[in-house]
Amino acid sequence: MAESSAATQSPSVSSSSSGAEPSALGGGGGSPGACPALGAKSCGSSCADSFVSSSSSQPVSIVSTSQVHDLIFWRDVKKTGFVFGTTLIMLLSLAAFSVISVVSYLILALLSVTISFRVYKSVIQAVQKSEEGHPFKAYLDVDITLSSEAFHNYMNAAMVHVNKALKLIIRLFLVEDLVDSLKLAVFMWLMTYVGAVFNGITLLILAELLVFSVPIVYEKYKTQIDHYVGIARDQTKSIVEKIQAKLPGIAKKKAE
Repeated sequence: MAESSAATQSPSVSSSSSGAEPSALGGGGGSPGACPALGAKSCGSSCADSFVSSSSSQPVSIVSTSQVHDLIFWRDVKKTGFVFGTTLIMLLSLAAFSVISVVSYLILALLSVTISFRVYKSVIQAVQKSEEGHPFKAYLDVDITLSSEAFHNYMNAAMVHVNKALKLIIRLFLVEDLVDSLKLAVFMWLMTYVGAVFNGITLLILAELLVFSVPIVYEKYKTQIDHYVGIARDQTKSIVEKIQAKLPGIAKKKAE
């Protein structure tokens, strides 16, 4: 019975394959990735499903390096101004109020906007007797789930930096290199004076001002800044070499 069923099915298979060959030759010019045996609608849906399944397995970068570069160099003045103004207002609010108060006021402001807009759209729909549905339906249907593969990729990337930081901390605190440990001690000693004048929020505000101002200034006066930085670097290097020569028991590592 298996042979008879195969014999009965063979004409249809041969006819479908023979009908598929002309469409493959004449339809798309032999372009790769075409679906000759399927119709236009089914081909588009199957190709779209294969693209989605292949692209969903790859992690999507939330913020790229080029976007950060364009942001701090004021390539788009409106976008950079919005980010700079928003973060600066938030930091100033944290300097004046507690974290709980700032977060609560932000959530209340956001809820006031969304609830007011939801009620407004509901009233408009009731008056006009329209059925537009929920005004935020497009955003509610957005899939924001993070796949396990993407989560593991982000965690692996973060663990690389964590391991480097742990190795650096161990090397500095266990005095693998005396000069580097002394540099850390001098820096921490200077930071005690900074901490006596500024608190953490003030330092964050200053850091934001520097991040959004120093790169654009350096880009404009790069030649002059590089000249003076090179002079300071040479002087610092000579001072460090003198200290290394005078301190006993320090073997300077030779570059391989």
